Amino acid sequence: MKEYYNLEVPEEWEGERLDKALGELLKLSRSRAQTIIARGDVLRNGRPVQKSEPVQEGDHLLCSFEELTELAAQPEDIPLDVRYEDDDLLVVNKPRGMVVHPAPGNREHTMVNALLFHCRGRLSGINGVLRPGIVHRIDKDTSGLLAVAKNDLAHAGLAEQIQAHSFLREYRAVAHGRLKAAEGLVDAPIARSERDRKRMCVPPPTARGSSKAARTHWFALEEYAAFTALRLQLETGRTHQIRVHMAHIGHPVAGDPVYGPQPPVKGLQGQCLHAGLLGFNHPRSGVWLQTEAEVPDWFQAFVQTLQ
Repeated sequence: MKEYYNLEVPEEWEGERLDKALGELLKLSRSRAQTIIARGDVLRNGRPVQKSEPVQEGDHLLCSFEELTELAAQPEDIPLDVRYEDDDLLVVNKPRGMVVHPAPGNREHTMVNALLFHCRGRLSGINGVLRPGIVHRIDKDTSGLLAVAKNDLAHAGLAEQIQAHSFLREYRAVAHGRLKAAEGLVDAPIARSERDRKRMCVPPPTARGSSKAARTHWFALEEYAAFTALRLQLETGRTHQIRVHMAHIGHPVAGDPVYGPQPPVKGLQGQCLHAGLLGFNHPRSGVWLQTEAEVPDWFQAFVQTLQ
């Protein structure tokens, strides 16, 4: 008897061939993914597909084959810093260095593994067996708050607010240099780099066909000799948005190994970036829910070295 699995294509795989994206999402070899597609076991948005078709963010892939049961993330008893929880959702404070969901090279010890244990498997299934409950993500070396859906009603309600830009996400960061104003807005589209698919970029005006609108509000909190402490709000939520936007305006996030100066700042293991505040209407009650998480010790220790 076949089992059916729903997958939603995340932003980082937009524009990729179906066989490559499916292989990465399900941890399959490229040839195995091609075989499954050719056999007719994959539907994209309800219709048959070809292996070479490019996928788009939000595409729904319906897959059916027995072997998928082995690919589901497994529960692990990993302590979680839960800042809010009810029958529909929870808000978790993710530590720096923890991957949100299983991916190549990180099949275990992820946030999803911990959530499956904590919630006893009660997580929304909209994003498939490898990303249960995950509505939005933050990077491995970014710390801070994540909203997690326990059921599909909560997942859909939170995702709708993210799409409508009414889902409040506020970050703290330390950036290189001293900005010329007390606050500002970076309004620049973001696309995947054609040279390196793992990197995002602000493409030149002549090459913005595949880019997506992105807006980041920043507010200077304190200036140091060569750095500035910032509060930032996301109006949109593109992959690596804050890191790409700050680098674009000449003030990359301190410690960023991808978009910052090389070698990165000593004493930091990744970007100095913390998701400190989430706010949204509860998807069942409609009541505004706001959760905060103080900057972690490693963040504060780095700031103290600048004072």
